[in-house]
Amino acid sequence: MENLWSDDEAQALVGHYAGRGVGRDLALRTYSARLLGRVPRLVMHGGGNTSVKTRMSDLFGEPVDVLCVKGSGRDLGTIEPDGHPAVRLQPLSRLRSLDRLSDEDMVNVQRQNLLDSTAPNPSVETLLHAWLPHKFVDHTHSVTSTAIACLADSEAVCDRIYGGRVGFVPYIMPGFALALKAAEIYERNPRVEGLLLGKHGIFTFAATARGAYDLMIEFVSRAEAYIAEHGRESPLLHPVRLPERLATAASVMPILRGILGELSPAGAPHWVLARRDNAMVRRFSDAAGLPDQAGRGVATPEQVIRIKSRPLLLPPAADGDLDGWTAQAREAAGHYVADYQAYFERQNRRVGGSKRALDPLPRAILMPGLGLVGAGRSAAEAAISADVAEAWLEAVMDADRLGGFVSISEDEHFDMEYWSLEQAKLGRSKPLPLAGRVVAVTGAAGAIGLATARAFAAQGAAVALLDLDADALERARAEIDGASLALACDLTDATSVAAAFERVVAGFGGVDIVVSNAGAAWEGGMAGLDEAVLRRSFELNFFAHQRVARTAVSILRQQKLGGVLLFNVSKQAVNPGPGFGAYGTAKAALLALVRQYALEHGGDGIRVNAVNADRIRSGLLDEAMIRARAAARGVSEADYMAGNLLRAEVRASDVAAAFVASALLERTTGNVMTVDGGNVAAMLR
Repeated sequence: MENLWSDDEAQALVGHYAGRGVGRDLALRTYSARLLGRVPRLVMHGGGNTSVKTRMSDLFGEPVDVLCVKGSGRDLGTIEPDGHPAVRLQPLSRLRSLDRLSDEDMVNVQRQNLLDSTAPNPSVETLLHAWLPHKFVDHTHSVTSTAIACLADSEAVCDRIYGGRVGFVPYIMPGFALALKAAEIYERNPRVEGLLLGKHGIFTFAATARGAYDLMIEFVSRAEAYIAEHGRESPLLHPVRLPERLATAASVMPILRGILGELSPAGAPHWVLARRDNAMVRRFSDAAGLPDQAGRGVATPEQVIRIKSRPLLLPPAADGDLDGWTAQAREAAGHYVADYQAYFERQNRRVGGSKRALDPLPRAILMPGLGLVGAGRSAAEAAISADVAEAWLEAVMDADRLGGFVSISEDEHFDMEYWSLEQAKLGRSKPLPLAGRVVAVTGAAGAIGLATARAFAAQGAAVALLDLDADALERARAEIDGASLALACDLTDATSVAAAFERVVAGFGGVDIVVSNAGAAWEGGMAGLDEAVLRRSFELNFFAHQRVARTAVSILRQQKLGGVLLFNVSKQAVNPGPGFGAYGTAKAALLALVRQYALEHGGDGIRVNAVNADRIRSGLLDEAMIRARAAARGVSEADYMAGNLLRAEVRASDVAAAFVASALLERTTGNVMTVDGGNVAAMLR
């Protein structure tokens, strides 16, 4: 593993934060924490934790010994100094004298001793950091060290790799008891420079930030070298025989998404999917020993929370037999849910019936020929599920090379998955209205398209941006919060449209809402209009919408989750203006198309609505056109743009809000929502 430390970078960051009142210790802690967090094989998605013991001033200006430890939920890769909240060290040290301490009391005492009461909760492993005497302490869930920690003889292998430089701590759930045991193991041999935690991860510690970081890189590299030298190919990885012609991911994933929807708790049928299909994943997913390897449990406590105790296994899908595969997949998923519910009931009785059941759906799915699929209520959650599952399967493969992966027991899985600190989070946050939905927006790099994409993302949707202009698309994606796809697409080319939607399916698992927004206007009176111009207008303003809708409907019907088609029709469809016949006639045809789709696909649960907008600053109505039209009418540009009953300019964000509202109207289809500030001539009868 590469050592990324740079003295110049470290000192530059110290100087940068010195101007903000951050001391050298915390600045160096921030620097080395980021180095660890940037390497997924060490840390991913908020995992790992780091600390530094230092002195700070309290409210009275008096120096106090503190532990600055990573705050819960903070990401080491991007952490700032305030991501290591300062906790008074002396009260933490006193806790060592207790025989037991509940998780709730532990969290409470840590919060009581924060120097800043508004800081995030200190890590659940704060006491472990506090009770090690070293100034800098690093902890990661390195894939390789996790593989070593999940061997049946992990303590002996640990000793062989590190020659007594790393102590071994048997598996204990994070919290007070683990901190006590780790301190005990350390004190048996204070010369150790690290601790390997069974079924968990690795700690290193030193007097300096660089020292602790260097040890982490060295110890992980030693584990990698040991596996490379002593590992033997597992017979479980012998490849399974696949169908001669496999079904494509684009044809399978919408069906899978629909199956998850069928099995979801009431009111939450939509899930976003993220697929991983690299060579390492396929060696695992396509192996004859997959059922055995996948059924043993996960590798770390963090993985239990992220992906449950095991993945869902599905059979390979042969091209031409999707109906047969769908029945098998539905049966396998149904068994998974039933098994999970039985596991919960069995384990909940064991602990006195005090737990509240989580949803029973898998977060990781493995399928020969397809690879790995992560599931989540957002694109970000799905990606996390896939990443964590990929780290898990790599640890399993590495452990099997050394004799076999051994996980924690079912009781221990449940205790971690239903940890009181995790249960306390349930119900605290309400899902956003469009959580789990996938939205595709055409013309997404333009003013209305970008505003619409931003509005849907703000409501929790995963968003795919489609536009002809690839450079503008990338700029648009940079403005959207959350995960999004940017796909260059020529809507006048059926092949390009099909390819773009295949990529949406590959990226998110399917689609739920399509905003068919792209369009362009050509000027000229109808009698003198070149027929080629009229055809160009219909190609983009009518036929492109038909291509998008037809492609989307085929996916929506596979999913069987309903769906929404939304069209930017324009007021020109009902209130044409002189000189815009090429545009208005195509838009009038588009309005008829909206009604036809609403009529024909209501039985599929697909709602079809339109927005009629007018006078929106965009590519259609640019600054030059606004000046020309205002001058022609003898009014100011401001008065021209506000020439409506409300005397207010209508913005792209207003159109976006109308699209979102139409998507949320669950019992409305065939509707046209007018967004023009009030134009009597454009009012629908």
